[in-house]
Amino acid sequence: MPIVSGVEDIFKALADSTRCTILDELTDRNGQTLFEICSRLTTKHGIGLTRQAISQHLGILEAAGLIKTMRKGRYKLHYINTKPLEPIVQRWLDKNAANYIDDDHDAGTVDRRDHDENQPNQRAR
Repeated sequence: MPIVSGVEDIFKALADSTRCTILDELTDRNGQTLFEICSRLTTKHGIGLTRQAISQHLGILEAAGLIKTMRKGRYKLHYINTKPLEPIVQRWLDKNAANYIDDDHDAGTVDRRDHDENQPNQRAR
């Protein structure tokens, strides 16, 4: 399966803790204005960035496709968009379904023979 187009932009957008917090806030309450997002980041999380800085973070998230905006009168509302994440997550789930280790098993106790069977043959040096 080919790498999803724009995946680098998605990971770069998610690499910043402020942007992740913005996404968390939109998950809690979708459809917020810039003012509402700034207020919640300041009061709830102690993030004291300027409106311009938050606006730049929102622009990066929007460019990565992780948020969508909609105008409602004079307000610009921000909505979380999880669609770009679905093919990335599904790709990993599909590839690793057979190798899944659940919480009941300690990864350190996996039978080494099972691991060796899945590895390509390597010549001894």
